[in-house]
Formats: sequence, C-alpha cells, structure tokens
Amino acid sequence: MSTAKRPISLALAALGGQGGGVVSGWLTAVARLEGYIVQATSVPGVAQRTGATLYYLEFFAEADLPGDGRRPVLALMPSPGDVDIVVATELVEAGRALQRGLVTPDRTTLIASTHRAYTISEKSALGDGRTDSGPILVEAGRISRELVTLDMAALAERQGTVISSVILGAVAGSGCLPFKLESFRQAIRDGGIAVATNLAAFDAAAEAVHKRAAPVEERKGTSEIQDVPQSLRDEIHRNFPESAWPTLEHGVARVVDYQDEAYGAQYLARILPFVRIDANTDGKSTLTGVVARALALWMTSEDTIRVAQLKTRTGRLAGIRSHVRAAPQQIVEVREFLKPRIQEICGTLPARLGRWLMRSPARQRWVAVFAGERAVRTTSIGGYLFLRGIAGLRRWRRATLRFQLDNEEIVAWLDAVHSAAQTDYAVAVELAECQRLVRGYGDTYERGLHNFTRILRATRPIIGRADAAATIARWRTAALADERGDLLAKELAVPGQS
Repeated sequence: MSTAKRPISLALAALGGQGGGVVSGWLTAVARLEGYIVQATSVPGVAQRTGATLYYLEFFAEADLPGDGRRPVLALMPSPGDVDIVVATELVEAGRALQRGLVTPDRTTLIASTHRAYTISEKSALGDGRTDSGPILVEAGRISRELVTLDMAALAERQGTVISSVILGAVAGSGCLPFKLESFRQAIRDGGIAVATNLAAFDAAAEAVHKRAAPVEERKGTSEIQDVPQSLRDEIHRNFPESAWPTLEHGVARVVDYQDEAYGAQYLARILPFVRIDANTDGKSTLTGVVARALALWMTSEDTIRVAQLKTRTGRLAGIRSHVRAAPQQIVEVREFLKPRIQEICGTLPARLGRWLMRSPARQRWVAVFAGERAVRTTSIGGYLFLRGIAGLRRWRRATLRFQLDNEEIVAWLDAVHSAAQTDYAVAVELAECQRLVRGYGDTYERGLHNFTRILRATRPIIGRADAAATIARWRTAALADERGDLLAKELAVPGQS
C-alpha cells in the first residue's frame, strides 16, 4: 500500500438531541455511494447540556487500495494533531475540540456553529456566568487551517427542522470531503425521514457555507418597546435623559406586565431622584441606568403568583409545541414540577396572616401539608385552572407578605444608594449593582438576599474611604462566585474591610 495514501478523518462533536448519530449515518451512506471504505464510532461524553457525544469517522477510497488485497486499518478514536475535519455543533464544543488538540493549523478544517447551548454552570451562576464567545472564535481562527462558521441553530429554526441536516449541509458546502453534493442529497433521500424538509435545510446550509456567509437572523420589531403604555412612554421622554430611554422602556414593560400601570408609574417615580443626581455629575446617566435595570428586576421578583403567571401565559403552549416540533395532530402533554416551601406559601397570603403563621413552628406545620414536590399537568383543565387561580391573585399582590417584605428591602436599598451618592458617586453605583445578588426564588433568593444584606451592612463603616467603591465591587464578586457566602465571609473578615 502506498504510504502517500491515508484515510480522511472527521470528528463530530454534537450535543444530545442534535442528531449526531443521524449525521454519522448519512456520512457513512455518502461515503459508500462514493466508493469509499468508512468506519464510524461514537463515544458518549458527560451528561452536560443533555449529553455530548464525539463521533469519529475515517474514509478511505477503494480506488486507492493496493492490488494485493490488503485493506487499511482505521482508527477508532481521533488523535491530537491527526484530524482533517472537526465539526462542532455548538461554540463551546468547538472550544473543547481546541483544548483537546484535535484542531491544528497544518491540516484541520474546523466547521463550527456560532450559537450557544448554555452549560449548567453558566445557567446556575448567580451573576452572568456565560462564556465569552469572542476568545473562542479568535483562537479557532488562529489554530485551524481553515475556519468555517455559521449559526446552525438559527438556520435550522428558519427551515423548520432539526439541526442534523444543517450540519450535513455545512460539511458538504465546505468542500472538505471529496464527495459530490448529489451523494449527500441521495443519502438523505435513502434515509426516508422528513426528506423534503431535510433537503431544504441541507441546501440552505451548503449554500451559506459555500458562499462563506453565515445566515443572518431577520431583525424584527421597532426602536420602541410595544408593551409600554403611552402615558408612561410620554413620561419617560419628558422627564428622563434620552440615553436611558431604552432601559426605562424595557423596565416599564416588565413591571406593568408583572402588576399594572400604576406599578409602572411607581417604578419611574423611584428612579427620578437619581436623574437629578446624574444631572449634577458628568451627564452620563450611569447611576440612573444601573438603578433602572436593577429596580425593574427587583420589582418583578419571582413570587408564586409570577411563576403561575408565566407558566399559564397565552402562547406558552404554542411555544412549547413549536420547540418540540409537534405536528398539528400530535398531543403534547406538559407537566410543571413545583416545590413550594412554607415561606412561599405564607408569602402568598395576606401579610398579617402570613406573619402570624411564620411566627410559630406549630402553625407552620399546618402549612407544611401544602408544601413539597408536586407535578401539575397544565395541559389538563384541572392543572391549568389551578395555576390560573394562583396567577389571578395578582390583583391582591400588594397585600401579600412577600410583596411587602420585598418592598421594605427595595426601599432600604434605594435609600442606601441615594445616601451614598451624596458623598461618593462611585460607591452609589457599586451599591446599585449589588442588586444582582437578589435573584431567583426559594433558597437561591434567600441566600442572595442574605449576602446582599451583609454587604449593605458592611458598607456603612467604609463610606468616605478612597477604596470604598473597589472594596464593594470585590465583595460583590465574591458573593456572586459562591452563593453560600463562604468567599464573601472571607473578604469581610479581612482586617480593615468591614
């Protein structure tokens, strides 16, 4: 056998549900149609983001076989520095391939989707735990011989299909395999599953990659947020700087959806004092913007009423059907898994009653009957009406214990930020940013609020120090990195820091 001939190697890194096995099967069929010997293997990865699997294929042309009957020995796994084509169906999977050394500048074509499927650690981080995509793309361009990118998920969504046919189209369009486009199409036809849809998505991806132009999502909407009542939009434009309008309109739309228009007016009234403070500084409206964003989040905290409202929102079931790509005649069943605690149940009750129950362990045991894990089928009449009934309590939300407790915390925070701004603008901005700690619901919310309260309490003695703002920022970073508060406790324990 001539040493000049070697197999073509391809590694495909795909997430669970993306059809990596289907793509591997199609590639195997294409190779056989083209007169190639092919071997395909797969190795499941850790159960992260529904599981990641590495598929590895090697191709060898039958025309290159020696006449003495010998056949090539094909590898079962990719070796660093020895892979011709790497396909990553999500950007972080491309980063993992780079880390493993599967991509090299002398031989590897890297085909990567630019969309993200966030990891558990990214989604569960207290702050913004998302991986920065920029460095991955820069490194991919530097390390690979050729980099081909497109948003495979967006293209699949527009074509109304799953991503597998888009992956195949990207491989075919790149020209990195010596196979004719018609052989790829024939493999899809021979598969016999959703042929028309898969062919359309395949052709769209192949054309996009061939032109080396990633498909661009069509931008919809206007410059104004449509869910803002006109009276509140007029107030924003009349009393607030133009640089803050987008944030304020998003904030108003959120709080009005959460409660009502009067709540939106209260939101704007709470921000107005910070506009006056910014007017006397550099005119950048930094504090106004930070407070506007943070206040909108806190004024729409996820109580039981909000959770029920979101889970029964008009169009949610249609969105779920679209996401799972259910056919019109298919039945989709939705089960909501809830775990209300005693605190959430009491928080939904009128404030006096909720406080009375929470003051006594014996009385809390009465409430415990309704707490604990439960599954509610919102596609049934009973399950849907149950959650709609809870969502309907919105009109009485202001009288609930949870709303009043939240309101007390919000007022204390706004007072602290406003007071700090009188002497140290930077400290006021950092205190406003600390609202990021208060998020989620249940234990996560309580731990975040506890850490926030500790920082607020520790801030008072350091007001006036030159490093006060930097110290608060460091405390916030520590609290965001560890929701239990251990890192924050170490920072607060540093002599002279608290």
